[in-house]
Amino acid sequence: MRPVVFGTLFLIVILNWLWPLPVPLAARITGAFLIVVAGLYHYWCRLSSGSVFAPEMPRLVVILFNWGFGALGFITVMQLAVDIGAAIWALVTWHPFHIGTEPRVAVGIIAALLSAWGVANALRVPPVRDVTLRIAALPPGFEGYRLVQLTDLHITRLFPRLWAEKVVKKANEAMADLVVVTGDFIDGSVAMRRDDVAPLSALQAPDGVWAIPGNHEYFFDYGEWIAHLSNMGFRFLLNRHEIIRRGDEALVLAGVTDRSAAHHGEEGPDLALALAGRPDDAPVILLDHQPAEAREAARLGVALQLSGHTHGGMIYGLDALVARGNKGFVSGLYHVGNMALYVSNGTGIWPGFALRLGRPSEITRFTLTAR
Repeated sequence: MRPVVFGTLFLIVILNWLWPLPVPLAARITGAFLIVVAGLYHYWCRLSSGSVFAPEMPRLVVILFNWGFGALGFITVMQLAVDIGAAIWALVTWHPFHIGTEPRVAVGIIAALLSAWGVANALRVPPVRDVTLRIAALPPGFEGYRLVQLTDLHITRLFPRLWAEKVVKKANEAMADLVVVTGDFIDGSVAMRRDDVAPLSALQAPDGVWAIPGNHEYFFDYGEWIAHLSNMGFRFLLNRHEIIRRGDEALVLAGVTDRSAAHHGEEGPDLALALAGRPDDAPVILLDHQPAEAREAARLGVALQLSGHTHGGMIYGLDALVARGNKGFVSGLYHVGNMALYVSNGTGIWPGFALRLGRPSEITRFTLTAR
């Protein structure tokens, strides 16, 4: 299926956009070659590291590949739109149509600029986004309690040590009571990423730094990563919960493993197990990397679920397709029964498609208040 999709993409861009341009044959051949090279970006990733998820190439090369790959996508969509628009106009006016050079040049320029803007948005160190959440039956001792959520860091050659240091600095400056990381720390093995993830050990909060795995941890030596991150100070909630106390009052922090775990021979998510033995009168905050099972969490009495995974849909418009794969949850705050669900756009993004337009990255600071 993938060769058919990419073959169609190449044909549309080369035959329907590039080849009609009035440029020398050598320029068209060179352009066609570059289009194929950019379109095979994920193949080069696999060739560089053995995995499509970890491009082990210089950062500038990864940035250029993302720009080129994104530009191809935009050219494909816009040129098809131009073609369809011209065909409709021809039918309405009953005159033959011809798409000249100017529209093709405009499509190329707009696509290149959109892709560059999208990559720049994806690469930034995100700002802190403040969200106030009203939690039913929140104990008075937790009024104004603050959590910081990081998720989908995807630390790689694209998001290296310097980027991680800046994220940690912003997260610590948010002065939260508790910090959580809801999965997808990395892409790559511990040997590949050891130096780049090291700054994460500086994350700190009075009530601790807690975490769950995302699906990408299972792609790269899951057990080794959990052990390494635990040694760095992360306290993993693998189908279990902990109780945060303020005197006699309590807040339950629970976490589950990722839905992809069973495909890798690991323990899958078990929310009932994670909640077993919890105090009945304490609100539950659940960490679940993927938001798709939020309705089940609400049924089991969770007050707040924090998720990631979707990257917010990455591009406005594309988010509708991403939502369909996550049972309608893709970005921001949802109310599911009596439960609040927050789906973060992500702090980083997968380096295989690092573009953001209208769906910005975030470090999220939540302030809890009673309903």
